[in-house]
Amino acid sequence: MTASAIGGRTLRLDWGTTYQVTVFDLGLACCGVEVMAALQDPRPDLEALGVTPAGGPDEAHVLVVSGTVTDVMLPAVIATYQRMPEPRYVLSVGACSNTGGPYWDSYSVTKGVDQVLPVHVAVPGCPPRPEALLEGLVALHRLVTGQERG
Repeated sequence: MTASAIGGRTLRLDWGTTYQVTVFDLGLACCGVEVMAALQDPRPDLEALGVTPAGGPDEAHVLVVSGTVTDVMLPAVIATYQRMPEPRYVLSVGACSNTGGPYWDSYSVTKGVDQVLPVHVAVPGCPPRPEALLEGLVALHRLVTGQERG
């Protein structure tokens, strides 16, 4: 069981695993900057939440897709996901990775990464604040552990 304070609340996340939950950020555009800010910010101690940034997809259990996914980039996104060990989860961060965002009608933009990958949590925003990623991790934790929002 681990604990940390986010937004004035103390969060306790027990991932029910014997390994560290590792996150790999596939920052493809501007939302990637916000995700990097969240993953590198020492204030909300991610390690206390049981989450650490991974060195690569081979070490990651959570893939964070943030930013515009183009059709040309899509094979690399899928290959990254396939390299991850089980169990593996996907967080889609920002309007572009969720739905194509303001570029949804472009011929070269994937209309949401959920079209090709199993997205477990979608974090809205353009771009979402770093705290939104942390809330997305909390939502993923609830999904993984079967906890209801309380």
